[in-house]
Amino acid sequence: MVMRLGMAIALAGVLGGCGGYPRLLNFPFDRSGRNFNSGASEVAPDIASRYIVFVSDRNRSQDIYVFDAENRRLIEVPGLNSLDAIASDPAISEDGRYIVYTRTRQGRSNIHLYDRETEIDRNLTSSLQAEVRHPTISAEGDRIAYEVAIDGQWDIRVGDLNGNPIDLPGM
Repeated sequence: MVMRLGMAIALAGVLGGCGGYPRLLNFPFDRSGRNFNSGASEVAPDIASRYIVFVSDRNRSQDIYVFDAENRRLIEVPGLNSLDAIASDPAISEDGRYIVYTRTRQGRSNIHLYDRETEIDRNLTSSLQAEVRHPTISAEGDRIAYEVAIDGQWDIRVGDLNGNPIDLPGM
């Protein structure tokens, strides 16, 4: 399913999410880079329940990290980051199992889904001949939305965990 960006506000109810209220998270500074708050650049954080997913250049490449705020530690994500690609725009499901993000390799962007349980990273848009960006995932982890540009027009596509379009009632 594809919808115009003007309908993006409707996605808030479709995808679900947490609270909607501002939260201040305060973590101590860690020079070693083994914690959330380091001297490196941390950008595009997404918070779901106890998990914070973000992009950082702390290892001299733009990688995705997951921080468990309850246990105050970084979580290993084997197979997620790649030396030959740029990761951006991460979002995480409420239970922390799924991470959806944009991966750019050789000038081509794709939406990827990483399953922390199986440690498998899948490209959801490999057959789509369009530019994609800014993915998000429902709290339940069963729906993904992202921006897609076909013929220069940015629209929003909603799909399942396999990248198949979902028809939304009333849209």
